[in-house]
Amino acid sequence: MTAALLTPIALHDGRIRVVIENIRPSVDGGRFPVKRVVGESLVVEADCFADGHDVIVCELLWRRAGADAWTRQRMQALGNDRWRAVRVVESLGDWQYTVQAWVDPFLSWRHDFERRIDLDDVRVAAKGGAALIEQAAARAGSGAEAGLLMAWAAELKAALAAEASLEALKALGLDELRGQMAQRHPDQQHRLVHHPVHPVTVERERARFSSWYEFFPRSAAGDGVRHGSFTDCEAWLPYVQRMGFDVLYFPPIHPVGRDRRKGRNNSLQTVVDDVGSPWAVGAAEGGHDAILSELGTLDDFKRLIGRAHDHGMEIALDIAFQCAPDHPWVKDHPQWFKARADGSIQYAENPPKKYQDIYPLDFESPQWQDLWLALAGVFEYWAGQGVRIFRVDNPHTKAFGFWEWAIARVRAQFPDVIFLSEAFTRPRVMHRLAKVGFSQSYTYFSWRNTKQELTAYFTELSQGPGREYFRPNAWPNTPDILPAALQYGGRPMFMARVALAATLAANYGIYGPAFELQEHLPLREGGEEYLDSEKFQLRAWDRERPDSLADFIGRLNQVRRDNPALQSDAGLRFLDIDNEQMIAYAKTSPDLSNIVVCVVNLDPHHAQSGWLEFDPEALGMQPQQAYQMHDAISGAHYLWQGPRNFVSLDPQRCPVHLMQLRRRMRRESDFDYFL
Repeated sequence: MTAALLTPIALHDGRIRVVIENIRPSVDGGRFPVKRVVGESLVVEADCFADGHDVIVCELLWRRAGADAWTRQRMQALGNDRWRAVRVVESLGDWQYTVQAWVDPFLSWRHDFERRIDLDDVRVAAKGGAALIEQAAARAGSGAEAGLLMAWAAELKAALAAEASLEALKALGLDELRGQMAQRHPDQQHRLVHHPVHPVTVERERARFSSWYEFFPRSAAGDGVRHGSFTDCEAWLPYVQRMGFDVLYFPPIHPVGRDRRKGRNNSLQTVVDDVGSPWAVGAAEGGHDAILSELGTLDDFKRLIGRAHDHGMEIALDIAFQCAPDHPWVKDHPQWFKARADGSIQYAENPPKKYQDIYPLDFESPQWQDLWLALAGVFEYWAGQGVRIFRVDNPHTKAFGFWEWAIARVRAQFPDVIFLSEAFTRPRVMHRLAKVGFSQSYTYFSWRNTKQELTAYFTELSQGPGREYFRPNAWPNTPDILPAALQYGGRPMFMARVALAATLAANYGIYGPAFELQEHLPLREGGEEYLDSEKFQLRAWDRERPDSLADFIGRLNQVRRDNPALQSDAGLRFLDIDNEQMIAYAKTSPDLSNIVVCVVNLDPHHAQSGWLEFDPEALGMQPQQAYQMHDAISGAHYLWQGPRNFVSLDPQRCPVHLMQLRRRMRRESDFDYFL
C-alpha cells in the first residue's frame, strides 16, 4: 500500500480502537447547551465500544467553559455498550462536558487472567501482569501508591520464581484493593476524547420553577382615575404574596409615546387623559432606560424591588424592543428603522393587527452593531438596578444571532438573570429562541383545551427532545389573549384553566387581577382582545370581591410549594380515564417520594365522572394495596385500592382534584397509618 493511500487516515492514530457515539443529552450535536438549574442532576449516556473482547473504560469529562482542566468521573456500564454517569450541577454559569474512552490494557489483562485455568497460561499471564503493574507504578510518579504498586509487581514476580500454585498466583494477581489502585493510574495513550464538547447552561432554581403574576403598576391606585405609582404598588405586595406568586411582572415602565398614541380599546382617536399603550416605548423625556414620570423615580423603583424581596417576590420587567414614533432613537438613529419608499418609517403590523404607535427595529441595518450594543445595554442597565428577570416581548421578530450574543453578554456579567420568551409563533422558531438562551418560553397552552390537545402537547413538552432546553411557561390569559374558553366557561372554566396551568407546567403565570376577578368580556365577538383593555387605559380593581378566585389560586400555589413533584416538568405522565370530558395525570419527584395526581373536569357546565387507571405497582406497592389520596384543595381523603378507582367532579363546586398519594403502611403494632 502506498503512502498516498494512507494519507486520508494519517490524521487519526490508528491505534485508537475505541468508538464513542450517541451522547445524550445533546442539543443539535452540541451546537446549543442543555439546561439545568443548580442542584439538578445531569445524566450523561453514551455508546462506547471497541473491536474484539478487550475491556474499555469510559469517563465523563466536566469543566467550566473556558477552563483548561477537566474533572473526570468514571461512567458505569448499562449493558449493550451503553454507559452512564450522573453529575449534580452545583454552580451557576456555562459548563461543558464530553466523554472519553480507551481500551484499558490492565483491565483487559485482569479480565482474561481471571478466566484462565491452565497453570502454564496463568504463569505467562502473571508475568505480563507484573509488567503492566510496573507501568502503572511509573505513571503514579513518586507518591505512596507508586511504591505500593511496585511492591505488588515484585510479589507477583517472586511468586512466579517460587513456582507458586495456580490458586496463589490468581489470588495475588486479582487482589481487589491493589487492582483499584492500579486503575487510578491507567494507560491512556490510546484514549479518544469525543468532539465537539457539549455545553450546559446552569441557572438558578427559579428558571425551572416559578409562579408569575402580571400587573399594570399604572392601575395600582385602584380607582381607575388616578395614575398609579410604584408607591401604590407597594400596597399590592401583601395581596400578591397571599396568592403565593414569586414573580411580580410589570409591562414596560418607560415613557409612553405621544405621537400616534392609541386611545381606549385600541382606538386611533384619543382624548386628553388617554394613557396610551406601555408597549409604545419612548417619548421626548427618554427611552428604554427611562421611567415614566407618573410611576415615580428610579429610587422609588429600587425601593419597590427591595420591598418585593421582603415579600418573597422578584420584580420582572417587560423589555419590548420597539419604539414609539417620538422615541429618541428615531431622531438620533434613523438608520435603525426600515424606511418606506417615500422615506417614512413603517409602523409595526401583524395582519390583521396594526400597531400604528410602534416602529419596529431593522436588524439588517448597516449600523446593526451599534444597534446590538444599544439593545444589550438596556438589559445591562436594568440588571444594574437590581432586576434579574426579564420577559421579552416578541423576540421572534428580532434576529436569532442577536439574542444568542446578547443573552451570553448579559449573563457574563449577571449569571443569575432569567429571560422569558414571549413568542407565540411557529414551533421551530419558539424552539430556536429557547436554544439560543431564553430560560423559559410561552406556550400554546392558551389554545389547548380538549383532553387530546392537552395530552399530546404536554407529552411533547415533557418527554420530547425539547425537554433538554425548552422550559414551558403556561399562561391561561395575558393582556393580549382572552381565550374563548374563558369568555364562555364561567367561574368553573377559570378554576380549571389555572389549575391545569399550575400543575401541568412547573412555570406558569396569570394576568391579574383580570384573571382572579374573572374578566371575560371581549372587545368584539370572535376576538381575543379584552373590552376596556388595560393595555390602553387605567382600570379599577376590587381585590375584596367575594367571587374572587384569589383564595383558590393561593391554595394552588401553596400546593406547588409543598410538593416537589410539581416543581419540575420531568415527572409528568398522563393517566387513562374513561371519560373524554375529564383529564388525569400524575407528577412524580425523581425519587418517587412525592406523587401528585390531578384530575380536571373540562366541562364547565356538567358534573362528570369516570374510572381512572393508576398503576400502584410502578410505585413499588402491591397490586391490591390500599392507599390514601388526599385532596389538597378540598381537604377530602379518599381510600383507593388497586389500579382502577372512581372519580367524580361537579364544576359548580370545584372542577379539580389535586391529590397527594399517601402510601398505606403497617406498623409493628398492627395499626395502619398513612405516610
